[in-house]
Amino acid sequence: MSAPRAGRAPIALGAVGALVLGGCAAEEASVSREVPACSDDDGEAANGVVLMAQAVPSATWVPCVEGVPLGWGFGGLDAAGGSARFWLDSDRDGPRAIEVRLDESCDTAGATEIPTDREGLRRLERVTQVTPEFHGRRFYLFEGGCLTVVFTLGGEYRGEPLALATQGIGVVSRADLSAQVRGDTGGRLELDPPADDDEGASP
Repeated sequence: MSAPRAGRAPIALGAVGALVLGGCAAEEASVSREVPACSDDDGEAANGVVLMAQAVPSATWVPCVEGVPLGWGFGGLDAAGGSARFWLDSDRDGPRAIEVRLDESCDTAGATEIPTDREGLRRLERVTQVTPEFHGRRFYLFEGGCLTVVFTLGGEYRGEPLALATQGIGVVSRADLSAQVRGDTGGRLELDPPADDDEGASP
């Protein structure tokens, strides 16, 4: 069962290189149409999850997709220095019905804290519009980052997308992603490269 991993490693290497080896590339948007799955057939997170982790190097948790139910589709993902996001389209609620954002911090003014559904992450919610469309945000706060789920729902049935945000969107720890990158590249690359040895050295 090592063949799938062997075929996947060059892709992972490319994903890592896009932001790590490119230097300033981390400041430029990296767009992907691949679903940022929490776990593939090998039990590893998809390359898009790695890209998001590199875009927000302070984040100890990174969002991912557990599954996309019938009637929903993955819209896209973009990641740049300090921010990353992906979105899901719905045949009932329209394009970008759910957008998931990862940032170093977020503005939670006006949000109400409620019991969390994810261990180690604080959860807050803010509803800004109920009709004719439902607009709201769900925040998950954790060390080094903030995960925001943005709802823009035009359909009449809001229970499904709200449940999807809870059950279909997961998180992967940075520690697990770091180990994955190291393993997939045979130790040649790190998710978070060490600082330049010469940095801070005396002239």
